Amino acid sequence: MTPLIKTFLFSFFLITLSFPYTQAAQFDIKNNCRDTVWAAAVPGGGRQLNSGEMWTINVAAGTKEARIWARTGCSFDSSGNGHCETGDCGGLLNCQAYGTPPNTLAEYALNQYMNLDFFDISLVDGFNVPMDFSPTSNGCTRGIQCTADVNGQCPSELKTQGGCNNPCTVFKTDNYCCNSGNCGPTDYSKYFKGKCPDAYSYPNDDATSTFTCNGGTNYKVVFCP
Repeated sequence: MTPLIKTFLFSFFLITLSFPYTQAAQFDIKNNCRDTVWAAAVPGGGRQLNSGEMWTINVAAGTKEARIWARTGCSFDSSGNGHCETGDCGGLLNCQAYGTPPNTLAEYALNQYMNLDFFDISLVDGFNVPMDFSPTSNGCTRGIQCTADVNGQCPSELKTQGGCNNPCTVFKTDNYCCNSGNCGPTDYSKYFKGKCPDAYSYPNDDATSTFTCNGGTNYKVVFCP
């Protein structure tokens, strides 16, 4: 076999091997709430969703530290500038940065270790609307939900307009925020965990809150499932 043919075959092998990693993932984001929400995604931007409406985004393989969330109580002008009661992202309809707490988060990283997608629902930034985050393809069937009445029974010191704050947002201390990386459950995190067992209740709540699918999977995020 000539060196040229060897080089060609090796290059073809690399291209073939990398092909599954180049597929974008589709995320269908649906508003099942009775009221309008303003969906937000980084990457992706943002869009107003009236009750029953859906927005589809495609996310590049290899994307990490990504989020999808609902904003509530928003008002925007014709240029897409305004403000939201919860989940506001710098006053923009088309989000370029993460939202302001409280907001229920769908978090994900695509095609990471062993070509796995990692996904979770996080209450580390608090809670504003119930959420379902589930795979829709690739034989992956384990979805996650946070559908309890977190706002209605929110501890009084965490209550805020339109949502329920995480204690880190309110108290900003290390035992709640885990800034040193060494912290454990608290009475407040246990409240969130009791309501939504699949969701992150504090930053180090990895063991029961992170889920995986094979890379190339598509997903849905439903507000008020």
